[in-house]
Amino acid sequence: MKHILRTISILFCTASAVSCNGWLDDVRQTSKVDDRVVWEQESSVDSYVNTFYSYLHAYSPFGTAQYQGNLTECLTDVFNYGSTNLGTRMGHAYYLLTTPNSISADGGCMYSIWERGAYTQIRQLNQFLELQKQYSRFSDEQNALWAAQIRFFRAFVYFQLAKRHDGVILYDSLPTDGQKNRSTAAETWQFIADDLDFAASVLPVQWGAKDKGRVTKGAALAMKSRAMLYAERWQDAYDAALAVEKLNIYDLVPDYAQAWKGGNVESILEFNYDAQNGPSHSFDKYYCPACDGYDYGALGTPTQEMVECYEKADGTAVDWTPWHGTTNVTPPYAELEPRFHATIIYRGCTWKGKVMDCCLSGANGEYVPYGKLPTTYGKTTTGYFLRKLMDETLTDVENVDCSQTWVEIRFAEVLLNKAEAAWHLNKNDEALSLMNRVRARSSVNLPPKSSTGEEWFKDYRNERKVELAYEGHLFWDMRRWKLAHTEYNHYRTHGMAINGVSNTYEYVTCDDKDRLFDQKYYCLPVPVDERKNNLLVKQYPQWL
Repeated sequence: MKHILRTISILFCTASAVSCNGWLDDVRQTSKVDDRVVWEQESSVDSYVNTFYSYLHAYSPFGTAQYQGNLTECLTDVFNYGSTNLGTRMGHAYYLLTTPNSISADGGCMYSIWERGAYTQIRQLNQFLELQKQYSRFSDEQNALWAAQIRFFRAFVYFQLAKRHDGVILYDSLPTDGQKNRSTAAETWQFIADDLDFAASVLPVQWGAKDKGRVTKGAALAMKSRAMLYAERWQDAYDAALAVEKLNIYDLVPDYAQAWKGGNVESILEFNYDAQNGPSHSFDKYYCPACDGYDYGALGTPTQEMVECYEKADGTAVDWTPWHGTTNVTPPYAELEPRFHATIIYRGCTWKGKVMDCCLSGANGEYVPYGKLPTTYGKTTTGYFLRKLMDETLTDVENVDCSQTWVEIRFAEVLLNKAEAAWHLNKNDEALSLMNRVRARSSVNLPPKSSTGEEWFKDYRNERKVELAYEGHLFWDMRRWKLAHTEYNHYRTHGMAINGVSNTYEYVTCDDKDRLFDQKYYCLPVPVDERKNNLLVKQYPQWL
């Protein structure tokens, strides 16, 4: 996306305001001179389209639309925000977990997007299509390329809504009065599928040099493979993933540590940043240890639960029971498979040239018990720090913004999507082969699994959890599998309190209350303001 980055940086505002000009603001102002002027030059329309690419940033871990800046992994057992003070990337995330009845139609939900810009985005996308019909005099081929990109992003935003609700209000054009009921879940997923099918039928497999970074056929198909898992349309998910494979342009990169960094054969859709000219992000500031030279990071850190998901490098499981107490035996970090070392900063590893302590009073990474300080001040409450998604080459975290690429879709996910769909279609051997292909990445090189049935699905869940760690999938996966109310209800996360002087490791709880999840929360409510303004919309039954 580097070739369209400058335009994006000029118009890159927020997820809900994709233009700095007035000609996008009012859905009823479709006949202004400014609107017509935009459609006089191809470059102007390209710039208009470019503004919608900012949605990739907005819904990424580097943006704020997905969960107001919090990582959704904090809603699972693999990540913990250590501050007791209320605030973003602090106590608010924990408050939602321990006080789930704060989710309501009146009070909303911190990870709801219905009332926080999603429908504004959809309106702006539909406005583009409306203006295109009115003013574009370009060729049918060129118009189709623009429309395909817009419909991809419309599907992308509707996917964000659909995974939170059970059927939403569908608009394929600008609304006349805003009075419309929800569609069914099946209709919603079909709407998303139709938009992605159109995009895939029009978009090129690869763009020319000046348009490098735009959405491609592969991106549309890969997004469909993801969306159709949520819809439980297994054949559609399988077929979309298979179509991505048949393009023969994507593959697993050898080194897992490079897989999520973009600019390689594994990246199917990514958003690039430019620390000097913008856009940029501040992700490293939020999650770096204080020894990086910034005292206000490490707001959230990986948990012991995440660490215990990793196998040894030889594929055998670790019995962590000896470390579920207090011991002076060093945990088997060095024996764990390579994805652990590429994802988590732990005691004894090297980070930015420093051997990390991750312990009480540690010079290179300090541990502090949860609740002892109102905020973490660059200290870990779990004994670990996040490595994945961080830029190890960024030496001045305090003064320089981040330019680490966000990869929205990579080939490993597509293979796992196909594996899951194949399993549901009783293609058991293929499901196993696809999962083992991901495990066989040359830098990972784990031995193949041989499990079948429910045991395979258990292995698959862990493989997906490890491979896609901290890329924003786990919480939503657990929701679509309907497992959150059993595995994420009445539990607490844990960490490792390390005393560097006595070399002791103590298994500690990192929460002071149980985390809760009720089945009701699989479907978020229609916001009260929507129901006030839209008399036709019906509330979901569980929220009446």
